[in-house]
Amino acid sequence: MSVDGAIGAALVDYESGMSLGMSGGGQGLDLEVASAGNTEVIRAKVRTLEALRIDDSIEDILITLGSQYHLIRLLERGGSRLFLYLALDRSRANLALARHSLRAIDKELSL
Repeated sequence: MSVDGAIGAALVDYESGMSLGMSGGGQGLDLEVASAGNTEVIRAKVRTLEALRIDDSIEDILITLGSQYHLIRLLERGGSRLFLYLALDRSRANLALARHSLRAIDKELSL
């Protein structure tokens, strides 16, 4: 939540759709719903890559709304398939710095 413009953040298991932890959110952002919905986004993209026979992995996914950015950073930890989800207020956020912050968190995160 220390990223400029952060509205909410969650760590999610995308095999089950379960949130392992979250911070922020509130009236304008239900992190439980967002976590479950973004699980479906990731599953669809993984299936698409498989159907296209693209042998590569997803680093992150950006969803741009009129007033928000939603960043999804995929993580692989000991066989667990997780993602970091970060919702940002577009008027206060720096997208490049937010992506850099998620990469740094990815490197430092141990489970």
